[in-house]
Formats: sequence, C-alpha cells, structure tokens
Amino acid sequence: MCAALPAALAVALTAPAAQAAAPVDYVALGDSYSSGTGAPPYNSGGCYRSSRGYAQLWADTHAVSSFKYAACGGATTDSMTDQFASLDAGTDLVTITIGGNDVGFASTMITCVTGSDSSCTGAVDAGVEKARTVLPAKLDATYATIRTRAPNATVVVLGYPRLVEPNGTCMNATKRAALNRGADDLHAVISARAAAAGVRYVDARTHFAGHGACGSSPWINQFSLLRLVESFHPNATGYRSGYLALLNGVTG
Repeated sequence: MCAALPAALAVALTAPAAQAAAPVDYVALGDSYSSGTGAPPYNSGGCYRSSRGYAQLWADTHAVSSFKYAACGGATTDSMTDQFASLDAGTDLVTITIGGNDVGFASTMITCVTGSDSSCTGAVDAGVEKARTVLPAKLDATYATIRTRAPNATVVVLGYPRLVEPNGTCMNATKRAALNRGADDLHAVISARAAAAGVRYVDARTHFAGHGACGSSPWINQFSLLRLVESFHPNATGYRSGYLALLNGVTG
C-alpha cells in the first residue's frame, strides 16, 4: 500500500488554481534515465545531467522550495551513497530510476547491436537472471534507505520503457524481441519490490509504446558510435512527453 502524501506535497498537488501551492522540497535520484542523459546539453561534471531531463522539467513547472538534482549517469544501487546524502526529513518528493545498470544495460545494448542473435539473447538472459536473483535485495535496500533518510517523502519509482520498436529499423526481429523481453522482466522485478516497499511505481512501457528507438516517432535515441553514451536513452521529447507526463500523472 502506498504511503499517504506528505502535507506539503498534498497541498501542492490539490490546491485550487487561484491559491498558491505549497512549495515542495524535491530530490531527484537515480541513473542516466533520471539525470537526463540523451538530451544534451549537460551540466558540468561527469553525471550527464540535463536541463531537458524530466526532473529539471518537473522542478521548472511546479512550486518547489528546493530542488536537488542528485541523479547520475551510470549509477547502480551500490553507488547511491552520495545521492542519499541529498535526502533529509524535510524532503517532500523523491523520484528515482535505478536497476538498469545493475543488470548490465550498457554492455547488453552493445552486444545486441554488434553481436550475433545468440550473443544478444545470451546477454539479455544473463541480465534477466541478475534481475531475478540479485537485484531484488539491492532494490529493497535502496528503497529502505530512502525511507529512512526521507521519512516524510512521497517516493516515486519510474520504470524503464521497452527500448526498441518491435517493427523498427535497427537490428533484427530476434534482437528487438529479446531486448523488449528483458525490459518486461526488469519491470516485473522493479514493480514488485516497489510494491513491497510501499512506494509508488510508474510503468513506462505503455506510454512509450510506438515511440521506441528506430521507429517512426522515436522518443528514444538509437545506437550511435558518435554519441555512445546517449544510445538507447530518451531524447528531449522522450523526457518531456514521456517521463514528465508520467510523473505529472502522479503528482499533478
């Protein structure tokens, strides 16, 4: 069961238009999907944080008393210590995407783009095995730490979309199906652990359907050696029309 909204966030989300919303203390945690990687330009530092990411867009369009953009490209559940330092008892809203790097997102994508069908399927299967056997405990610990450090916050866990259009133009049908199957398995694990932790989970797959990489209306960048770090990450439209819209669906 999801925890009740903290008072400040509840007022901010329900206040009439004529009434000023109570400002919210917002902290954005997580990996590259939360830092805005894929939609340059990026802020200084090595985390590929973008003002076009959903977190900054949400902060720009809502009443916030503080916004801490702690998300960092490449983050795993084991590398969240510095990000957790951004949380405290005054935090009202926390958003996070995490888990993809724990199961080998980047290496799997490269294998599927450059390797054989069997190597792609094998890489996806290895990631799924990690997701099922290793990731649950790591997610449990991550959500528990957030709850401990920000006990009054609404916590929103955003899921990952299916990355490629099933009938898209990149790779082949076997590889596309394997990658999207992997996304479904990752969704199953993350959503289950979020439910167990009593935090809100937002499934991104349906909303992004029709907008995967290599389709006719992509919200996700296709593979590029020149822009390797941005490959298979949302583009600016993906963050605005995809993730921001999903987050607004929870917060208003």
